[in-house]
Amino acid sequence: MQPRTGACGYADGHVTTKRTILVVEDDAAIRRGIVDTLQFAGFLVIACADGADGMTTALSAQLDLVVLDVMLPKTDGLQILAEVRRVRPSLPVILVTARGAEQDRVHGLQTGADDYVVKPFSSKELLARVVAVLRRSAERPSDVGRVAIAGRVIDFDRREIERPDQTRALLSEKEAELLRYLVQNRGRAIARTELLERVWGLPAGGDSATRAIDMHIVNLRDKLADPSDCPEVVITVRGKGYMLAGGTS
Repeated sequence: MQPRTGACGYADGHVTTKRTILVVEDDAAIRRGIVDTLQFAGFLVIACADGADGMTTALSAQLDLVVLDVMLPKTDGLQILAEVRRVRPSLPVILVTARGAEQDRVHGLQTGADDYVVKPFSSKELLARVVAVLRRSAERPSDVGRVAIAGRVIDFDRREIERPDQTRALLSEKEAELLRYLVQNRGRAIARTELLERVWGLPAGGDSATRAIDMHIVNLRDKLADPSDCPEVVITVRGKGYMLAGGTS
């Protein structure tokens, strides 16, 4: 089924997989190619041709993942990503962009993207990234489901933090993965390059790429913050990286 221009079209794959992916892409040929690739792989696909429709659908439809172009008419892709992260923090998002500059990729990661592909890309590359992001989203190690750290209680199944003053904060998918990795590796400092490779699934990059890690740490600290005198949860180890503070239970 050809996605409708100016609206969102729905396409069923030939396999009865119920995972639903939203594709927001204004170029009709590229949109058709992405839809065909995902549809052939067995996904239910919703395709939107502009940012306004994409924003509405991303915030309201039952979705498992969003494939989101950056340069869109009506509403920019990064604006959509920011709103998705505010309203639906656990929804995985893969950015698609024609801009291959490092600063653009880093900006997308800092805004909360789970991964990105740079045009032109092959169907195999896109599908591999979609499958990898969905797999990371579904994996929930049983040994870390709920943990108490420095007066906070982190529930990874609900992606929720309960602070000592009883207020709560929701974690995005990537924030939860980052915090979980720190919990699983408590007792040692973890380099930014390791976090980029193990949490984002991306090769280690230069200083600009690792700044995406720093931005996520800042966001985590904000959500873990408490007006009382409780100690900081994530600490910086100079020259080494980041580490979980205190004990856990």
